Amino acid sequence: MSRIFRAAAAQMGPTQRADSREHTLSRMIGLLEQAAAQGAKLVVFPELAFTTFFPRWILDGDELDGHFERSMPNASVAALFDRARALRVGFYVGYAELTADGRRFNSSILVDCDGQIISKYRKVHLPGSVEPRPGAKYQQLEKRYFGYGDLGFPAVRTDDAWGGAIMGMMICNDRRWPESWRVLGLQGVELVCVGYNSAAYDPNGGSTENASLRTFHSTLVAQANAYMNATWAIAVAKAGDEDGSGLIGGSCIVDPNGRIVAQATTLADEIIVADIDLDLCRQGKDKMFNFAAHRRPDQYKVITERAGVVEPVAVD
Repeated sequence: MSRIFRAAAAQMGPTQRADSREHTLSRMIGLLEQAAAQGAKLVVFPELAFTTFFPRWILDGDELDGHFERSMPNASVAALFDRARALRVGFYVGYAELTADGRRFNSSILVDCDGQIISKYRKVHLPGSVEPRPGAKYQQLEKRYFGYGDLGFPAVRTDDAWGGAIMGMMICNDRRWPESWRVLGLQGVELVCVGYNSAAYDPNGGSTENASLRTFHSTLVAQANAYMNATWAIAVAKAGDEDGSGLIGGSCIVDPNGRIVAQATTLADEIIVADIDLDLCRQGKDKMFNFAAHRRPDQYKVITERAGVVEPVAVD
């Protein structure tokens, strides 16, 4: 079995609040077809790929529910699954999940080349707030609309189409937390798929960060954590101006040495591809980051015992 296969990052430009599901799905299918034409067997889409980033708005009732998927696949997304199955291409995609018992999650799934869902992930590190910020034109209400992910960080061993890769998923803010990567690393992960919708600037007028710095941070965490866990990483944006609120691009494919092998150059719909050689993970996993040989978990207890900072007492 070859351990090399071609993968694509399917960056998406903005999806406006008024855009129809049919319009958005047609864009996604077009990206899928472009990737397949370049030989990709895996296509990674962004977080909340089927909708605008709706947590920026105060929503309720039918308008809020219209952004959620009650099953996956369903009639409104079936065309993507059907086209992928016909092309023999698998994919990662992020979406808003509404469960049968009324729970809501920011979720992603991994779909194999037969169109079967082989893994699901629910976002763990939710940014934003439950209550709207008074007077703000744009909100960040993920804590209002989603529950904290309850599936952990599962890794799955895939089939021959993807070289038998051990794969894991994250969503957006998860990529900024090294714990996310290390939990996957301790399962031997060889490829991490991450979709994101990350603000390019504070749309309410803050000036401490700009799009350039935020894109640098996004790329930095993919490179550093791919290296420290000896894994490939594919990080994919929904980018551009959504109804006046900017999102960074910078979608990239990073190798297990932390090197960028492909990166998007626009804030629009764009396909980038790379050949994923899974055997490149071995150098890091067997030497520098041989966890069994070098980790000392008895010294790391504070990581799981404490959420916030406890500063040391001053010495007299």
